[in-house]
Amino acid sequence: MWINLNGRKLSIEEISSFSLAQAKTDFEKSTIEFCQAWLRGQQQFTIQTSGSTGAPKKITFLRKQMEASAQQTIRTLQLKPGHTSLVCLNTQYIAGQMMLVRSLLQNMNVIAVEPSSNPLDTINRSQQIDFAALVPLQLENVVSNSIKSLDKIKNVIIGGASLSNSLKEKIKDLACNIFATYGMTETISHIALQKLTGSSVQEYFQAFEGVSLHLDDRNCLCVSANYLQQEIQTNDIVELINDRKFRWLGRFDNIINSGGVKIIPEKIEHAFEKIAADNAITQRFYVTGIPDEKLGERVVIIFEGRPFAHSLQERVIKEVKEQLTKFEVPKEILFLEKFAETATGKIKRKN
Repeated sequence: MWINLNGRKLSIEEISSFSLAQAKTDFEKSTIEFCQAWLRGQQQFTIQTSGSTGAPKKITFLRKQMEASAQQTIRTLQLKPGHTSLVCLNTQYIAGQMMLVRSLLQNMNVIAVEPSSNPLDTINRSQQIDFAALVPLQLENVVSNSIKSLDKIKNVIIGGASLSNSLKEKIKDLACNIFATYGMTETISHIALQKLTGSSVQEYFQAFEGVSLHLDDRNCLCVSANYLQQEIQTNDIVELINDRKFRWLGRFDNIINSGGVKIIPEKIEHAFEKIAADNAITQRFYVTGIPDEKLGERVVIIFEGRPFAHSLQERVIKEVKEQLTKFEVPKEILFLEKFAETATGKIKRKN
């Protein structure tokens, strides 16, 4: 097993003795620091959440919990010793750290590169990769700029945010196995996968063996697993198909109460995705509620960047009216120069 860290190929012995003073970037430092702690048998790890749905907090996990979670992915994707994994996520957070755990646990070789919008740009095109993790923005950029580079990757997991329908459409016929993941720091990374490519595309998430699911009175998902110390009550609204299959609908935190009607903004966003693509609108956007004297909250859609033509604004609203109820149609289109983001690049809807 070896780790290629930003172009420097190091053996496990060299990683163990590597001085953190030699690290050239924060990514190198956090990657080496985590690997060294794991290799010397550290039994507890404290990990910070990204803060996408609340204030960032620190959570401590036992080594055996992280190993059990990692083994779920290893078994499902049939990862083998000697395989090569690509680590291009921030290794200060759970997603990047669990990529390291899976690799170390299964004696896979590691290519670790600085997180960027298109991490495959820095990798030799002839390099075969068996396992990689990307966020949707990275996948979008890879698909737009170098889609053929995905042919060299066998398995790709996508997490951190939901994928747009347009992106799902672009990747569905690719040869590599691409999976959307469901999970969070509290569940020690993902607990369910959804196949997005090939002949077996899934319309739902399938939880790993040993994971059981049920809904609370808000229709939010509750997760139990033999390696979790307690049941995890999420704020994710889902359609539960059975105790191991579900469709993700949106976040309870984001619900808009407009005139007594509860509205899931993610449903409106899905409708806007195709309309935006059809009208060549490439700006990021999200739907939220803002205070309204009569309604309590009114539905608005906020685009990032400069305002586009008023005639185009009217056209997209007209088109979305054909797909949504009158309560769901945004009352206004707003623009922000730049969206606030978490440390892991997720949009902060509420500041």
